[in-house]
Amino acid sequence: MADRAETSGVHRPQAPDTGGTVLTSEQRDELALRLRDAERDRAPIAPLIDSHPRLTAVDAYEIQLANIRRRLPGTEVVGHKVGLSSPVMQAMMGVDEPDYGHLLADMRLSEDEPIEAARYCFPRVEVEVGFLLGADLPGESCTEQDVLAGTEALVPSIELIDSRITDWRISLADTIADNASSAGFLLGAARIAPDAVDPRAIDVVLRRDGYRIAEGSSDAVLGDPTTAVAWLARKVAGFGVRLRAGHVVLPGSCTRAVDVASGQRFEAEFGTGGHQLGAVSASFR
Repeated sequence: MADRAETSGVHRPQAPDTGGTVLTSEQRDELALRLRDAERDRAPIAPLIDSHPRLTAVDAYEIQLANIRRRLPGTEVVGHKVGLSSPVMQAMMGVDEPDYGHLLADMRLSEDEPIEAARYCFPRVEVEVGFLLGADLPGESCTEQDVLAGTEALVPSIELIDSRITDWRISLADTIADNASSAGFLLGAARIAPDAVDPRAIDVVLRRDGYRIAEGSSDAVLGDPTTAVAWLARKVAGFGVRLRAGHVVLPGSCTRAVDVASGQRFEAEFGTGGHQLGAVSASFR
């Protein structure tokens, strides 16, 4: 039976094999407040594991959820993001599966309005093939085929990531607690049916102020970004939560993350001339 968390779009997350929680609820609340204040005041804090070295992924997901719930009276959950979806990042963090965070309505940004870089601590952009769901996905049995059948469209997207931890000195627990380092997202105008392209073979070029600075391919995301979406659907299923129609899922970046500064403009092109999936841009003031 789904609990109250599902009706709000928020779930009680599962952590990878860490032996459960080690912090009290009061300690988790205190760390959640630290992160909330750091984001509000744009004042980064020391890694959470500096003061709580035994912080587990279970605790970290509880901290993430506490801050999502604090924001819900004024916004709503509109999707999820998957992080650590490349083998390189998983090896760096010493894990063998991704992590995830929530996308909220007030995190949605517009191509038509410059983003104020000073609102963030250490902003970076990542380029992703977004999945716009047209149907609820299955839970524990979700496969890549289910994801493609339930996806209304693939969408060119840029995720704005940020760390409320000083100088991005993050451990796995730090980034999970910090909503998987998510801060905002933009969706391009194109909507392409998933059977019109191969989601594993979309080439991406990222330009800053007109100059090519990064490139990659959608198969950098677990070999197939569809796999990341299926993983997420299975991961949250044990908590009475489904990935719902109308939500967007960002499965992970096709390129390296790139630092942002005011006055810059970024454009991501998905396929030569944007012919595979179109393009999406973000400018910063």
